[in-house]
Amino acid sequence: MKTLILGSGNGSNAASIITASKQSLLGPTEIVCIISDVSTSGILKVANENDIETQFVEAGSPKHKLSGEFETKWIEIIRKYNPDLIVMAGFMRILERSFLNNFKDIIINIHPSLLPSFKGLQAIEKAFERGVKITGCTIHWVNDEVDGGQIIAQAPVRIMDGDTCEIVRSKVQAAEHMLLPWVIGDLANGNIPFPSS
Repeated sequence: MKTLILGSGNGSNAASIITASKQSLLGPTEIVCIISDVSTSGILKVANENDIETQFVEAGSPKHKLSGEFETKWIEIIRKYNPDLIVMAGFMRILERSFLNNFKDIIINIHPSLLPSFKGLQAIEKAFERGVKITGCTIHWVNDEVDGGQIIAQAPVRIMDGDTCEIVRSKVQAAEHMLLPWVIGDLANGNIPFPSS
């Protein structure tokens, strides 16, 4: 299963995927490239340290979307890899319908809340400030509704009375690092079906 990872941040989820791959936990998964819209992102450094092909591709404005000529360029570059799965691992751009139509039913995203609660940005902060006792992370198929695609898997995280927001963040990230490789491995092994299958 040729897998391509998109990211904008420090790359901790990509690192967890790479580690699982090296431990032969992802079945027939090959990480073909890691692409970022941020030239100085940690995710590109993680990829380089692990001898995985990288691409920095400009994404233009507005910073929260991938559209226009930039979207066209991204589509062209990704098509060259012919991926079976695209993983959004901290990729901070909204994908529009034209992009999704080019890679139908093969894009997953990880989100730091138990969807459908706390969609969008700053989900951990929102959950903490609301005072919920259980939050977590969700992996879902990507559609044209932000954080609205079909849920694949979730991992709960308990918020204790003495926790700070940073402690909750570290707990959620630890859950992400466990859940995301597991889902990729199950997709590769056919234990989780793709929507079009």
